Amino acid sequence: MKILVTGGAGFIGSHTVERLLRDGAGEVTVLDNFNDYYNPAIKRRNLAAAADRINLCEGDLTDAAFVRDVFEKGRFDSVIHLAARAGVRPSIAEPELYIDTNIKGTFHLLENARRTGCTQFVFASSSSVYGVNTKVPFSEEDPILQTISPYAMTKMAGEQMCSNYSHLYGLRTVCLRFFTVYGPRQRPDLAISKFTRLIEDGLPIDKYGSGGTARDYTYIDDIVEGVIGALHLSSGPLCQIVNLGGSQTVTLNELIATLESAVGKQALINALPDQPGDVPLTSADVSKAARLLGFRPQTRVAEGVARYVEWFRQMRRDGVVVC
Repeated sequence: MKILVTGGAGFIGSHTVERLLRDGAGEVTVLDNFNDYYNPAIKRRNLAAAADRINLCEGDLTDAAFVRDVFEKGRFDSVIHLAARAGVRPSIAEPELYIDTNIKGTFHLLENARRTGCTQFVFASSSSVYGVNTKVPFSEEDPILQTISPYAMTKMAGEQMCSNYSHLYGLRTVCLRFFTVYGPRQRPDLAISKFTRLIEDGLPIDKYGSGGTARDYTYIDDIVEGVIGALHLSSGPLCQIVNLGGSQTVTLNELIATLESAVGKQALINALPDQPGDVPLTSADVSKAARLLGFRPQTRVAEGVARYVEWFRQMRRDGVVVC
């Protein structure tokens, strides 16, 4: 099997690449632009152990000619599309950048997958598409009536494009709605990363609102299990939407307490108003993932956070700036 992993140098992508290689899944090609959204040295380090076992294509999804050339040379059987401009708050500041990368970039991939005979397309969507859904837990059958950030809008558009390509061209697509993925290598702008760094350094953390907002945190190893399951899904409707969550919704206050325990220091709190674009709660119904993909999250938040803190401290010992 010939597999393309977009965003393969990033957090989820690099773990997925390592799992594919460990499983002997076939020939793996990584597409990544190593942008400076955060320290590119972290991304290059993520791929270092796999560098001699992959094909690396460095370039941007928005470059139609580049993407076409990658597919012409690669002739992939499957695509795992993890590359994206991520983050709710930055998307409010730069919506056009998110539209270009997440919508146009996804279109370029789908179009070339169709054109070159690719048969399986796994798309990384997000729990953000549920918006202010009041029904808990969130199910794939719930109507999506209102997204509340440009980022969420672009992910919903990606799902719709996957549906189009399945219906029109017979391309099997699996849209995975990730619920707050965390663990070693995660982006420095995410809450667990920022809070760990600030607590470790004795600096105040920004806490938006009362601390009652809650997220369904999902450890990276569990997410990768779901991605691999989606890669091998071969039956049922050609377009599937599947939640991947950790089945453990944790409030912001509980997360801070967990981090304090893992770091061994008390957090200094800078209390701020609620942040526009943030949803109050995410909670995944993963029964469909269990049925279709054999997905059963294993890692509890306290265990996963401790692993992240250990990785963060090792990066600092190695002189890598995690920011």
